[in-house]
Amino acid sequence: MKPIVAIVGRPNVGKSTLFNRLIQSRQAIVEDLPGVTRDRLYADAEWNGRTITLVDTGGIQLDKDGDTIEAHVTRQAELAIREADVIVFVVDVTQGVTAPDLEVAERLRRVRKPVIVAVNKVENLKREDEALEFWSLGLDQVISVSAEHGMGTGDLMDAIVAALPSAVPEEPEEGGPVRVAVIGRPNVGKSSLVNAILGEERVIVSDVAGTTRDAIDVLVERGEDKFLLVDTAGMRRRAKVEQPVERYSVMRALRAVERAQVVLVVVDATDGVTEQDQRIAGYAHENGKACIVVVNKWDLVEKDDRTMAKKTDEVRARLAFMDYALVHFVSAKTGARVHRLLPLIKEAAANHARRIPTRELNDLVREAYALNPPPSDKGRRLKILFATQPHVSPPGFVFFVNDAELVHFSYKRYLENRLRETYRFEGTPINLYFRTRAKVKLPERPGRVRRVLAGGQTRAIRRAARKRSTE
Repeated sequence: MKPIVAIVGRPNVGKSTLFNRLIQSRQAIVEDLPGVTRDRLYADAEWNGRTITLVDTGGIQLDKDGDTIEAHVTRQAELAIREADVIVFVVDVTQGVTAPDLEVAERLRRVRKPVIVAVNKVENLKREDEALEFWSLGLDQVISVSAEHGMGTGDLMDAIVAALPSAVPEEPEEGGPVRVAVIGRPNVGKSSLVNAILGEERVIVSDVAGTTRDAIDVLVERGEDKFLLVDTAGMRRRAKVEQPVERYSVMRALRAVERAQVVLVVVDATDGVTEQDQRIAGYAHENGKACIVVVNKWDLVEKDDRTMAKKTDEVRARLAFMDYALVHFVSAKTGARVHRLLPLIKEAAANHARRIPTRELNDLVREAYALNPPPSDKGRRLKILFATQPHVSPPGFVFFVNDAELVHFSYKRYLENRLRETYRFEGTPINLYFRTRAKVKLPERPGRVRRVLAGGQTRAIRRAARKRSTE
């Protein structure tokens, strides 16, 4: 799971500029006016082999109360602080230590999390000396940066990575439950689906969108099989997200996806797959999770003998980027076809963790290559020398070839299809990587070198002896 780093501070100190600099993209709106950033913004950044999620927040104004927009923005920042693993407190060196800075620092000391003070707008040696004043805030570290010019941002990222908790890969426990995240838009029936799987009213269900505010874990046991279902809050488009608690719950839903092995993407059969459904499914796809698209409210659709096949084609067309996903139609209200969902989850989880023996894998690759060799490119033909599977969850395969640039996307797709046909990787993505094997020039055998030298020396001695005898 990616650690979270929250960027906080007073309005107009350069938080969004620093956010854009660290993610190396102009994603946050930057304007020389206080209060431009009102919503939390998330983006990933990679540094020294660690991937982190950076959160850009609005300006903290602790003197604002009530329902003013400034008060809502401040509560947003506080929610980001609560969720973060490391906090970057941005201050302005040109203004020095202000009373609001002292108030914010006091609150940050209470959260008992690593806090790094980023003193922004430090662009010369004089400003470097002025930045020392911010050690008086009593926080963990003080680092001088210039977000606009990029100065000191490498030191800041070094400090962030050093303050992060140790990276421990979350491997599924042997014999532990299969972790399943249930995600989707509000009011598509996620909680009703969880209750239908359980066979009891365990989760609150309401027609009001947004009833589920937090991720709720529910353990399901069927014989020897165990499943940990996580019912998450509905994910709406950012423009429609108004309440701070809802924004916080969406972040919890995204983290539930990162922890899951299998993701159930619930869509409304009466609406079909919407653009927001595509965004939600894309998040599971980008995280390499096994996926099942659950088309709920199937009882509300008028059906004939071709309806399910037609709807399946429509779903796959809208979610073409994850054509490996299983598609299952249910009615959480009536319970129709819900009993078939847990076996599908078990199958998808098994495929997600499937490992192919190296010998079997290479036999399959040789057979596929013989049946359909790749076309030549300017007289050169791709040769697959060896294949191996370095990891699972999702399964990944590395092919060592004579030249990786000769791999055409159509041939890569052909190999993927052969793998799926043979080993039934249904419900899970698989990754194929191609590496050019370096040509190694073998040294001449030492024995041959010695014989050549010895032969040369013998001839030289004979020539010298003949020369002496003639003299």
